[in-house]
Amino acid sequence: MARLSPLAGRAADAPGTAPVPDAPGTGPVPEETGGGDTGRMEFLCHHRDRPGSVQLRDALVEAHWSYMDGFAAAMIARGPTLADDGDTPTGSVHALDLPDPAAARAFAFDEPNYQAGVYRDVLLRRWRNVLGRTMWQFPGGRTGGNRYLVLGLGAGEPADDVPPDAADELVGYGPLLSDDGARWLGTAALLRAPDPDAARAVLTADRYASIEVHNWQFGGRPE
Repeated sequence: MARLSPLAGRAADAPGTAPVPDAPGTGPVPEETGGGDTGRMEFLCHHRDRPGSVQLRDALVEAHWSYMDGFAAAMIARGPTLADDGDTPTGSVHALDLPDPAAARAFAFDEPNYQAGVYRDVLLRRWRNVLGRTMWQFPGGRTGGNRYLVLGLGAGEPADDVPPDAADELVGYGPLLSDDGARWLGTAALLRAPDPDAARAVLTADRYASIEVHNWQFGGRPE
C-alpha cells in the first residue's frame, strides 16, 4: 500500500480555488469556536464515493468546484481521497468553518455530487482545528511525499488531544465532536507520512474502536 512517489492524480474531486491565506483557522483556536471567529464552528466532512461513480463525478467537476467556490473563505483543508493507484478517487474531504450544525448538514447534502448520487455515504462531524492554521500554511507545501487522512473513531474519554511531536508533518489535526461539542467521538488528522502504517501511528491504537487510513492529496481548482 505504501507509495514511493508523491500522490498525483486527477483533480476531479479536488474542490476549491487559489490558496486562501486569510481563511478561518489561521489564528489561535478557542475551545469551542473556529479559527478566532467567535460564534462559528469547525466541521470535517468526508464524502465517500460509491463504486462505479467516477464517470459521473468527472461530468460534475465544474458544478462541484463552483459549489465549493462559495465556501472558499471558510475552508481549512480540502481534497480527494484516492485508491492505492494514486489516481482513482474514493472520496472527498473538507474541513471548514461554518455557523452551526445545520449549516454543516446543508453544506454536505446540497453538494452537487451528493445530490447526483456520486457518494455512497457521508461522515460529518464537528471538529476542532487544534493547529490553528489552514492547509495552505502547511510548511511542506502542496506536493511532495505521501499524504493521508487518518480517522480514529471512538467514544468516551478523549484521546490524542495534543498533536504529536512531528507537528510540521501535520496538515490538519483535531478531535471529532458531537454537535454540541460536549462529547469526544474520535480524532481526524491530515498529514504527510512515509507510508500508511506511519500515518496510522499518529493515533493511539487502543483508544479507538477503529482507525481508517486513506490516501489523500491537496485539493482545489488547478492553478
